[in-house]
Amino acid sequence: MRLLIVGTLKGQLTTATKIAMENGATVTHAEDHEQAMRVLRGGKGADLLLVDVALDIRDLVMRLEAEHIHAPIVACGITNDARAAVAAIRAGAKEYIPLPPDPELIAAVLAAVANDSRELVYRDEAMAKVIKLAQQIAGSDASVMITGESGTGKEVLARYVHTRSARAKRPFISINCAAIPEHLLESELFGHEKGAFTGAIARRIGKFEEATGGTLLLDEISEMDVRLQSKLLRAIQERVIDRVGGTKPVPVDIRIIATSNRNLAEAVREGTFREDLLFRLNVVNLKIPPLRERPLDILELAQHFVKKYAEANGVPMRPISAEARRVLSTNRWQGNVRELENTMHRSVLMAQGDEIGPDAILTPDGDRLDLAKTVPAVAHATMAAEQVTRALVGRTVADVERDLILETLKHCLGNRTHAANILGISIRTLRNKLNEYADGGIPITPAGTPGEYPRMPMVGA
Repeated sequence: MRLLIVGTLKGQLTTATKIAMENGATVTHAEDHEQAMRVLRGGKGADLLLVDVALDIRDLVMRLEAEHIHAPIVACGITNDARAAVAAIRAGAKEYIPLPPDPELIAAVLAAVANDSRELVYRDEAMAKVIKLAQQIAGSDASVMITGESGTGKEVLARYVHTRSARAKRPFISINCAAIPEHLLESELFGHEKGAFTGAIARRIGKFEEATGGTLLLDEISEMDVRLQSKLLRAIQERVIDRVGGTKPVPVDIRIIATSNRNLAEAVREGTFREDLLFRLNVVNLKIPPLRERPLDILELAQHFVKKYAEANGVPMRPISAEARRVLSTNRWQGNVRELENTMHRSVLMAQGDEIGPDAILTPDGDRLDLAKTVPAVAHATMAAEQVTRALVGRTVADVERDLILETLKHCLGNRTHAANILGISIRTLRNKLNEYADGGIPITPAGTPGEYPRMPMVGA
């Protein structure tokens, strides 16, 4: 986590810096906008700007936008002036923090922006195999492709690989290829020279150069435009990049980790992803299984999140009840770990009593998860299936077979040939069965007659 503090903050700067560093942030100071821009252009970069509300935040936002620099701003001030806070947010700040700084609030903001607080928690053998492979290849410089559904923890695993590599003490730079507009992504990755485009008033170092010596994570790389993929391929192959508007190649020393929630082989066939780039990136593939395929991880992660959010919110850490554990274990978790984390955060806040019960395991809409996880049509089908199952319990196979044959024949208005085709049996077998039922005194639907009639002495086609 790289934090850039802009302004003097009237004596509160030292305290804010100390709190940020205690929470794992690397802190750089700038006295004003000009110095802040020089820091950002020069390659040090920042994941978050903590800016004195007394400065012109709108001006700083416009400078960042003009030079295609993407970094969230959090305003802070020594007063609880609501108007100043509202003005700062309207100017483009993401949040406002009153000073003196509250340690928990600073920590929460850093965690929300950097997402560094996420830990790799697992118990299931399916996930253990992935971690074992990650450990095995972490020490190399091989490119890694991490695949899996959204919310499975791809970035968490990427950081895990980085922290166990020889580059662990160097930068870990992440860029979401899906979150940055196509026309800005090239400058974000490779940087630009002064005058390269309108607003490029100075040289800007891109993510490749920021990550030199460390690791560059290309998150959701499948969303990158094909035209930019060719430049990325050159950068990976030759370990040099060209800044936008530049004339001289710039050497870089980085390890590439990429993630995708799409089938890249299918994207290659569709022409939206370069096959040669896939080969370069996919030296090692770490495929994270969805949470529903690693059931032992569900409760392990749930307990981890309960502890985490109980501490963060200052509430008692309640155990998860047996019934709540059953609800968690049987849910399919379409949003994977991210969905589970949000669910457990809600449960910590909503739980009452000594345990977290199923009444606290809620959807984002506030419905109980075990009562609201199917749409009406699916719920109706599930109920019908359960009714059919209950109706079959205690009956013999012969009884079930007889009712199926007779109901099918009735549905076909007595047409033996049609009924036999539906049942998947020969017409001869059907006739034998019907004769058997007739001999037993059971009414048989005659051919071409839509009703039930008394026993017939003969059964014809």
